[in-house]
Amino acid sequence: MWDELRVTNPEVINYLKKCGKENETDDNEPWRPERWAQTFDTGARWGLMTSNGSESLNNRYKVERRLPVVGLVEGTWYKVVQWFNERKQIALQRQADGQRWPKEVQLKMMKHTIKAETNSSSQEPESSIPEELPVQHGPSTAQQPSVESATYERDPGKFGSDTFTVKGFQNWKKVNNGKECAFLVHMGQGSNSAHNFAVQRCDDLKNSMSHIENVIVKRNKKVVLDSRLRLKTSIDAVRWLTFQACAFRGHDESSESMNQGNFLEMIKILATYNNSVKEVVLENAPKNAKYTSSTVQKEILHTFAHKVQKTIREEIGNNKFCLIVDESRDASKKEQMGIVVRFVDKEGFIRERFLDLVHVKDTAALTLKNSICSVLSHNNLSVLDIRGQGYDGASNMRGEWNGLQALILKECPYAYYVHCMAHQLQLALIAASREVYKVHNFFQNAIFIINVVSVSAKRNDELLKNQAEEIVRAVELGELESGRGANQIGALQRPTDTRWSSHYNSICSLARMFGATVSVLRSLATDRSLSPYSRGDAAASLEKLLSFEFVFVMHLMIEIMAITNTLCQALQDKSLDILNALSLVSSTKMLIQKLRDDGWEPLLEKVNSFCHKHEIKLPDMSCRYVDLTKSRNKHDNRTMEHHYRVDIFTTAIDQQLQELNARFSEQSMELLTLASILDPRNNKSFDITKICRLAKRFYPADFTEQERAQLKCQLAHYVFDLCNHPDLKISSSLADLAHRLFETCKITIYPMVDRLLRLIMTLPVSTATTERAFSAMKLIKTDLRNRIGDDYLRDYMIVYIEKEIAKIFTSDEIIDLYDFLGSRRAKLKLTDV
Repeated sequence: MWDELRVTNPEVINYLKKCGKENETDDNEPWRPERWAQTFDTGARWGLMTSNGSESLNNRYKVERRLPVVGLVEGTWYKVVQWFNERKQIALQRQADGQRWPKEVQLKMMKHTIKAETNSSSQEPESSIPEELPVQHGPSTAQQPSVESATYERDPGKFGSDTFTVKGFQNWKKVNNGKECAFLVHMGQGSNSAHNFAVQRCDDLKNSMSHIENVIVKRNKKVVLDSRLRLKTSIDAVRWLTFQACAFRGHDESSESMNQGNFLEMIKILATYNNSVKEVVLENAPKNAKYTSSTVQKEILHTFAHKVQKTIREEIGNNKFCLIVDESRDASKKEQMGIVVRFVDKEGFIRERFLDLVHVKDTAALTLKNSICSVLSHNNLSVLDIRGQGYDGASNMRGEWNGLQALILKECPYAYYVHCMAHQLQLALIAASREVYKVHNFFQNAIFIINVVSVSAKRNDELLKNQAEEIVRAVELGELESGRGANQIGALQRPTDTRWSSHYNSICSLARMFGATVSVLRSLATDRSLSPYSRGDAAASLEKLLSFEFVFVMHLMIEIMAITNTLCQALQDKSLDILNALSLVSSTKMLIQKLRDDGWEPLLEKVNSFCHKHEIKLPDMSCRYVDLTKSRNKHDNRTMEHHYRVDIFTTAIDQQLQELNARFSEQSMELLTLASILDPRNNKSFDITKICRLAKRFYPADFTEQERAQLKCQLAHYVFDLCNHPDLKISSSLADLAHRLFETCKITIYPMVDRLLRLIMTLPVSTATTERAFSAMKLIKTDLRNRIGDDYLRDYMIVYIEKEIAKIFTSDEIIDLYDFLGSRRAKLKLTDV
């Protein structure tokens, strides 16, 4: 053909050669025929030489290509189903006729067979190869029923209709024709229309309970109910043991064991109270569905934990939240990180929920940050919704450059960091006690005395015996009032720097058991059966204990720490907002200042009375005080009163005030300064301009320009309501105000004000919730149960700590979720067909 074309029309040859070149003007470039297909290609084919497959498919979709997207998808689906059914019918027909291969394949195979048997070459004349298969003689096909008719006929109202597949949809002009809309006509009124029939089949497909594997084998209703009762018993046992922080498994769970563990023993107890339970559990249960294995116990616990986390996520909703994070080691020396979220629920209550426990390989800030992001992502929470961070004073947490709070701020610039106030208060108490050396010596001596008295069980028993006798004597003399729960016998407590309120509890216990302690020390100092150094320790302790200076400092610290302990207990409240916390700090400072101004005389009178009771010699306050730390040659005319009042009393209080002012400075954060204006107790100093500046400066992502304008307008009416509304004007805190706004439905009137209040209330106060979580971890993972896995410990702690949420779940809810989360051998649902 090429030679004929060269003779008839040489210009065509030249044109085709140019089309076969990448550069038509380059005479040295060889031309290639495969470039002809790309001559007028604009790139729509993405460099493909051919698209025969797509073109063939487009040819079969001539009608559907003109439809919109929905019609195109539906038409494609029906077309594929039609092809599948057609080929299915052909295959069934061939199977009925006894044909293994299609006609074309059989003809091809026959040609190759003939060539092989005749040993002919490829130039074999075509006349010797049959063009059709020979007719097979057999039963008349007219007597055989049609396979297609045996399955179904294409009824327009049944599956297999050619609507949108063969004929195509061409009534687009009638789409907007009201009730006569072509789509509504296609859908039909009854359940037998093609559309409704297909919808019904789709619903049947999505209903797993109506699938063939669940219908062919009918499940006995009693078997399902017995399985649910058996699982319900296991769920109740897991729930009770988890709420009580008890171990599930025992050392020996064999049938011959006298103690098979708490879980199995609980199942036995439940079986004794209910014959229906007894008939389906333990030895009466199927061997493959007893629901008592350790794996099932962990799965049930995980189901509880999963539902608790889901409930917490639903409580948060679209609200912003705060992160409270701390880490601690468990009994197996693994570093565990507890994550708590603080938020305001829809009713205006502050909630602190334990979200998760994560095992971290190290405490580096980046490791903690990645783990936190992973937990938030798992619970469908966004880092961008964080509006506060609460950590302790560790450098990896509070570091301004590479600390955890700095890394979180890079992800969300509005996640403001607040140092745990309870931790700051403890640091202030420790620093104040160490700066004044007389106070420091007092605590050192108190620890020494407590160790001497409580070093052995024999001494502790003697201490408790003496304390009981002293209480009885005081009640008889009328010095103590009797009553239920009063005058209980306790033990001496040691102060610990890392334990909140431990210093106050320690000196209170020592003052309460002062007489019993003196009796024990006197007995030890005169006991010749003890070693000389033991008697010496007891004598030295007794000498320090019965000194006026020790008693004076003890009562002084009780007075100071009684004030700060109230603040410490309040800071551990979950529902405390940060403005109320700052108000308590201010009132604490005022009370300590009042103690400094007016507390000397009452304190001295109390100390003198205590010394008279325990026969302690009182010093002459007017005589000269001798300071052993200074040289005697130096002229020093200080009196005993000056020493105790100025050097100890005033100095200790001033040091305490100095530490509190340094660690709780009101001007330390502009955010807290502006937020204090929202305090309902300060409605007289309400400044709308500063509140608007608070929203614009610190929460620009939560208020648009238009919403800030609405906030300004709403604040004018809000101030009037706050001062005059009978329910709002008695609000004592931000949390109380937010709840009253919800109860009075004022949040619909002041939505922007309510949003700003919730953002301020989200700011953290202390890490007490995480500290409580680690206390719970010590109950769950003990030295005897130190092999608990990370996932098991995590689920256990979530359910144990958030038992308030877990106890509202019904057993049926847990069973349904348990069945949904995994494939179970025994069916837990009845077939619904």
